[in-house]
Formats: sequence, structure tokens, C-alpha cells
Amino acid sequence: MGFSILGRLILAVAAVAAASAPTLAIAAQPRAVVEGELDPALRAEIVREIGETDRPIDNRFEARRRARDAAETATAVLRSEGYYASVVEPVVGEGDTPSPTVRITPGPRFTIAAPAIEWVGTAPPEADEAAAGKALALSPGAPGRAVDVLGAEGRIVAVLEQKGYADAKAEPRQVVVDHAERSVQPTFKIAAGPLVRLDGIQLTNEGRTNPRWVAGLAPWKSGQAYDPDLVAELQRRLLDPGVYDQVTVALAPPEKTTAEGLRPVLVGLAERKRRTFEFGASYASVEGLGLDVRWTRYNTLRRADSLALFGRLSTVDSRVGVTLGLPHWRRPAQTLTLDTEAYHANTSAYDQTGVTARADVQRRYGKTSYVTVGASSDFSRTNEVKVGALTPLGRDIATFALHGAVYLDRSNDPLDPRRGLRLNVIADPTVLAGQGTLPYLRLQAQGTGYLPFGRAARTVLAGRLRVGSIIDGAVGDIPASQRFYAGGGGSVRGFSYQAVGPRLADDNDTPEGGLALIEASAEIRQMLTARWGVVAFVDAGSISVTRKPDFSNLSVGAGLGLRYNLPFGPIRVDVATPVSNAQGGSPVQIYVSIGQSF
Repeated sequence: MGFSILGRLILAVAAVAAASAPTLAIAAQPRAVVEGELDPALRAEIVREIGETDRPIDNRFEARRRARDAAETATAVLRSEGYYASVVEPVVGEGDTPSPTVRITPGPRFTIAAPAIEWVGTAPPEADEAAAGKALALSPGAPGRAVDVLGAEGRIVAVLEQKGYADAKAEPRQVVVDHAERSVQPTFKIAAGPLVRLDGIQLTNEGRTNPRWVAGLAPWKSGQAYDPDLVAELQRRLLDPGVYDQVTVALAPPEKTTAEGLRPVLVGLAERKRRTFEFGASYASVEGLGLDVRWTRYNTLRRADSLALFGRLSTVDSRVGVTLGLPHWRRPAQTLTLDTEAYHANTSAYDQTGVTARADVQRRYGKTSYVTVGASSDFSRTNEVKVGALTPLGRDIATFALHGAVYLDRSNDPLDPRRGLRLNVIADPTVLAGQGTLPYLRLQAQGTGYLPFGRAARTVLAGRLRVGSIIDGAVGDIPASQRFYAGGGGSVRGFSYQAVGPRLADDNDTPEGGLALIEASAEIRQMLTARWGVVAFVDAGSISVTRKPDFSNLSVGAGLGLRYNLPFGPIRVDVATPVSNAQGGSPVQIYVSIGQSF
């Protein structure tokens, strides 16, 4: 039954894809035919630059015009690739509707000879001059490509900026093409300007943010040489909290240099609305509809802080709480988050009602690497089925835990990644207090990777692997609410929430949970248009009652999905069915959410 429904789903997705795809027009033809003995890559570049058209040729005048335009384009491409002695001939065939043709004899490829830097004004010190020369990276005898010459000029200016010459610029370069020697000799004329040393920060507009707090975010000391990476880091620090709609950071112009010879950095902050109200929703076949609301007040303490009240209502998990975020707490790039909430969970494995409080400190390293440490306390009442006896068990539990996590994000987008990888490792040393005391260690690690295909990355192969283990304690000792479970939209699709893994032999077929977890996912994501995309996926996972993951009893689900891209990320609709180890339940699961599944 599951496979027949999945088959109908495939037809439905194909129909939507066909309806979403643009209607095919008359087949486009090259604007002109390219003839001649050419390197395949060079030929492809010339053909690409000449382009295509779907308009037919009506007369010889139009054919000659297209041939001349194509010849000019081909000549420009050849010169940019170092073919300065090429012969390009526009040709028009016979007949009333002749075909425009470009005949090309590329000739020899000219090479780089004796590249040099000529300083405009005062030259920088010898060490910086040597660094600029090294940045040229143009080897005599290399092909005389225009893009390489332009790139060398950009590298010279960039290395000078890194050395503190903020006003460095390139004047018009001189390039000598010697036909006798078949060489290209570029001379770069560079104005380094004076070495710039940084002063403090100046806010260019008044707002709710404390200027003294902003001044403390500078990643440089007064008098330190200018470094564009430091200025970029300041902008990143101001953007991190998410309190500002726009942040501009720029070096002050030379006329604002102080009497001490220092240049301030100008900062403009466009603050977002003082308060925002957000609403969200999700849907899954078994869990039903989930509703989320969040009210946030920004910059109450005038230091990019945020205070939020939030709530969630769903069949499985409902909660209400408050959270306070203090970015750049005690030092830049370090955020303190205080959170407290009351919750009620109603799952197949257990019911739990409680309150929790948590404090985390997160430190950013580089652009997207984070280390988090924290502590939490939780007081709850859990109703579950006792392992072994299969009798109802109510527990009043106090849970005290430390938290440590390392997160590395090398992907290109938080909601719709198309290349790169992510890695998240979590360790939670925990102590349970109630009917006795039990210490244990909960470990988790997840890695995801994204591999694009094609120049536009319209096809993406995505993969995910997650493992977890609870060290110390048997399954019956660990409360049901703190064991590992699998199944559902963020786990193994095709199975309902907590449906993967062993079950107790009671009348309700209650999920037992376990001490170890393994999950794996693979997706092929294909964009059809700028808005619509489709996904095919396979998920697998297992739960083990021992602390070692069990690879021998995997539950596998597969399915298809639709994606509709919005400016902030894709809306996701996935439909999946169990392929192996189905333990009853619905043969088809539907999931609706925002963002890719991983």
C-alpha cells in the first residue's frame, strides 16, 4: 500500500514540475557559426560570448550584421586570452537566407614578459614593496590573459591594504604588446599612499544604542595599523545580534585624520523596530499542527540585547517561556543567553510536565565557528511505563546538567545550503535527583554535507549523519524523557514521531527509547525554476538499548518533496513512506515546515 501511494506521489510531483517549468520556445540557434582550428575550451568561450537567438534571418543585410558583430566579439575574446595576432573573418553564405559565419585563425598565443610595478608618489618600505611584488604572481612565459593581468593588479592593491595602506589604488596601467617577441609586458602604476593608523569608533547617527558600548567592540587598539579584516570583524560583531536592519562600517576620509595622525572608523546603525511579533506553523501527519508565537523587544539596555516571550502549542510539545540575550557579554563575540520556560510533552513514550532554567555562554571563533558552555536545571513530573515490569511509573525528577558544544558551519546558507559542510558535537554531563541519584553523560554528534552540480548549483546532493550515546546507566534507570528516540520530520521521515526502535510489550506498544542512536539521510535537491524545486530522499535510523549504536536493525524511509523558495528560505513539503521495519502506523507521513530538512 505504501509503495502504491508513493507511486501516485511521484506522478503528482512530476505533474507539478511540468506545470511549473517554463514553456519551451522555438529552439535557439547560434548567432553565427564558428569555424577554424581552435582549442575546445577557447571555442566554447567564443561560442558562449557570441550567444544564441531564436529570431530567423530574413535577409542578407541581417546576416552580414550578425557576422560582423560575432567577429568583433570573437576578436575581443581572443585578445583577452592572449591571441593578439589572430585573424577573424566574418563570412556570409550564399542564398536568400544565408548563414553568418566567423572564420578564425588564432595564431600564436602571446606570453607574459617582465611584469613590473611603477610607484606613483612615495614607494612603501622595502618589506611592503616586496610583498606587493610577490602578490603579482605573474610568471614570465605564462599566457598573456587579460584576466590574469587584472587579477594581479587587484592583488597588489589588496596586499597593500592588508599592510595598512588604506588609500592604495591603481592608476591606469601600461601594457605593451610586442608582436615581434609575441609578448605582453604589463607595468602596474600603483599609488600606495601613506600608512594609515586607526583611531576609535564614531557613530554617524543617534539611536537607542549606547555609543560607549559600540566603542568597546573595536577589534583594534588606537594607533594600530589599518587592516580591512579588522574593520570587517567590527561589522560582523554589530550584525551578530540581529538587532539592526543595516550596519555600515567605513574608514573616515583623510580629511578627518586627527592631530595625532589617526583615522577614526565611522559606524552607521539602522535599528529595527523596537518590538516585533512573529508567528509560525508546522504540520506532520501524526503530531498534527504546531503553532509558534514570539514577541521580542530589542535594545532595552542599549547594548543590542533582546528580550523575548515565546509560546508553542502542539499535540506533542507545548511550552511558554522567556529568554534574554546579551551579545558581546564581558568580551566581544561572546553571548550570554538566559532562558526559563514551563512545558508539557505528550508523546507515545511518556508524558512530562515541568519547568526549566538555563544559562549558556556562546563564543564565536572566526566567521561561523562556535563554542558553547552552559548549565541548566529542570524540575518535572514524568509519567511513563516501567521497563521490565510494564507498570505505570510516575517520577518526580530534578535534573542538573552542564552543557558543552562545538559547532562549525562551512555551508553557504543557513536555511538553504547548497555547498559546504556543518559539524555539531554536544556533551551534556547530567545528574538526576529524585528517587536516588544517577550521574551519566549524554553525547551527540551530527555532520551534514552539501555537494552542488553544475555552474548554477541547481542540483545538490545532501547528506547527514547523526550518532548519540548515553554513558553510564541502564535504559530503565534513565527517565523516558531523556532517552534517545528516532522517527519524524527531523529524523527518519516515513515513520511517525518516536516510531523507530524497540517497543515495550504492553497494550499500547509504547516506544522504549534507548541509550544509543544512529541516523543517516541522503537527498537529491533539484531546482526547476527560480521558485520551485523537488527533492528525493532516503532516511535511515536505529535505536539501541545498549550504549553502542546498532547498525544491524535500521528502519528506512523514502519519499519525495516540494520546495517553494521565499526570500528568507524555502517552504518544505515532504511525503514519505516506510521501506523497512515498519511497525504499524500510517503508511504515509506528511511534513510541512520552513527551511530544508537539514
